[in-house]
Amino acid sequence: MSGHTNLDMLISTMQPELHAGEYVFCGVPDLSVIRTQDICCFFREEEEITLIVEKGVADRLGLSYGFRAAWITLRVHSSLEAVGLTAAFSTALTAAGISCNVVAGLHHDHLFVPVREADRAIIVLRNLSASYS
Repeated sequence: MSGHTNLDMLISTMQPELHAGEYVFCGVPDLSVIRTQDICCFFREEEEITLIVEKGVADRLGLSYGFRAAWITLRVHSSLEAVGLTAAFSTALTAAGISCNVVAGLHHDHLFVPVREADRAIIVLRNLSASYS
């Protein structure tokens, strides 16, 4: 389950995939307000727990949010010890003026970009990948 570390291979085969729907970041004091199966991701911070959930879930639960995101998964199995992948795609997205919030899972990197920039972000990522092929 270690994943790949070769940067050229990671970028050339990253295969960005756009998930359907909109996702939002919300803060809650504890997880009692939400079912685990409704959570895309959570991270415990000192101030509160940050949730990433589908916008519809947040609306149904009355959770406040600001940033509405599209979720892109890089399908390449990257190692958590790989060096440079995040820098490469974030540099390309930065050059295009697209903000990006990254969550690294055991198997893949997950990018949350503004909903209005989703299609453009996919193009930027595919172009980056093609430039390494």
